[in-house]
Amino acid sequence: MYSAVLPQTYNYPVTVTEIERAQTAFHPRILGLDVGSKTIGMAVSDPLGITAQGLQTIRRQNRRLDYAQLKEVILKYEVTQIVVGYPLRMSGAEGTQAEKMQIFAQDLRKHFRLPVHLWDERLTSAQANRVLRDSEMSIKRRGEVVDRLAAVLILQSWMDTRTDGGGERNSADLSS
Repeated sequence: MYSAVLPQTYNYPVTVTEIERAQTAFHPRILGLDVGSKTIGMAVSDPLGITAQGLQTIRRQNRRLDYAQLKEVILKYEVTQIVVGYPLRMSGAEGTQAEKMQIFAQDLRKHFRLPVHLWDERLTSAQANRVLRDSEMSIKRRGEVVDRLAAVLILQSWMDTRTDGGGERNSADLSS
């Protein structure tokens, strides 16, 4: 294997082999979605799988165009799984919106052939609005970023509670 020495970084030589080893340590990317009737807030995990990063919100038009935009993001970030916010009632019961998300998640699985997880999103929009309000952001600007922040909160919550290294599924993961 090619092992040329690159310029020194932090006072020690770094070889191409070490760089290749570090690149394989990157985690598969995960896409988080906060799905509404007018918009789809999006977030993607960072390459190390530690934090969720907000992406541009999709303004929904029709299924074909929405899926085309999602496909662009999936390909650009090499997404390997999707987390969809699951809007349960405060009691934990499923309502009409939860049923719609089950159907949407199933459609995503069929269309993109990726694992899709439903994740309890209770209060994420309220939390996003509170964070934005506390930031003293203008009302207009808040409206532009609330769905993105909700998607970040959904994905970050899912990533934070996924595993402790043992690979066990967390009970809050409502995927079928």
